[in-house]
Amino acid sequence: MHARFPIIVAASVVASLTALPVGAQAPRATPAADPTTAAKKWTAPRTPWGEPDLQGTYSNRTITPFERPANVNGREFFTPEEVAAMEKRAQQQSGDEGRSKGTRGDVERAYNDFWWDRGTKVTTLRTSMVVDPPDGRVPAQTDEARKRAAEESKRPAFRGTGATGRGADTWLDRSTFERCITRGMPGAMSPTAYNNNYRITQGPGYVAIQIEMLGGTRVIPTDGRSHVASSIRNWMGDSVGHWEGDTLVVDTKNFTDKILYRGAAENLHLVERITRIGPGEIDYRVTIDDPTTFTKPWTLAIPYIVTGEDMFEYACHEGNYGMEGILSGAREEEKAAAGAKK
Repeated sequence: MHARFPIIVAASVVASLTALPVGAQAPRATPAADPTTAAKKWTAPRTPWGEPDLQGTYSNRTITPFERPANVNGREFFTPEEVAAMEKRAQQQSGDEGRSKGTRGDVERAYNDFWWDRGTKVTTLRTSMVVDPPDGRVPAQTDEARKRAAEESKRPAFRGTGATGRGADTWLDRSTFERCITRGMPGAMSPTAYNNNYRITQGPGYVAIQIEMLGGTRVIPTDGRSHVASSIRNWMGDSVGHWEGDTLVVDTKNFTDKILYRGAAENLHLVERITRIGPGEIDYRVTIDDPTTFTKPWTLAIPYIVTGEDMFEYACHEGNYGMEGILSGAREEEKAAAGAKK
């Protein structure tokens, strides 16, 4: 599925929305103001081989804004009153009060409200997921990046991960998200409209993160190995990890040039810091660096909360009838335009 095009009718969405708890701890009722404080008061369990135990099934769904809204006047944290108002509004929008009467809204929008799973809770009191720079905003792009974007608009193929792939001469003009390939990184670890579940498992020398949206698993070695050669490029980059105390630090580079994250591609470098800060929560942080795209590095902080939900297959290609519709619709538009010229 996608928020702007009816492209993927995934059976996993229905399953994830109707799943019953499987014995895991329920999500925290009150969001933490500062996860780093909680981390100092709680000792993470250890695996049988002595590493911090991150294992569990988590969700990062949240209504916390990505960047800091203008109406908070630069404040880092929401007030309790603001949180209550946001959550009430989210509940109304996801319930009967936010649904269109009759079938018109269902036809005009990509999906009706049944399919969405954005969440109705603020999982942190912070006013944005962007925590660095301190203003809670993504840094400006470099002049070089803006020039690339202008050139990119002239290319026949589209490298982005969003919904609005440019053109429909071929499926290659559509985004990698629409084509059921990947959201890329760090998009794959960030909340979206639905299927925001992750399962972390560990073994000696490895940490694996199963991603529900579009499926797939990141297998991160923690055995001290180096990155593969820079000539080897991957959709999700090449990740190697190591432990710093209770924190898993993951260094990822060697991205392909076939996918973009806010204008960054093959020069993207990520450093993730994953810390279990309580029996039901992980503090996930990622620093995004690409000096050819951003004027300075910037960092996201996203709580991952145990929900008791299970993981389900995201059968993306099997339901991707929208791609056929997009391409056939474009051919019909071309026929109509040719007929109008006669």
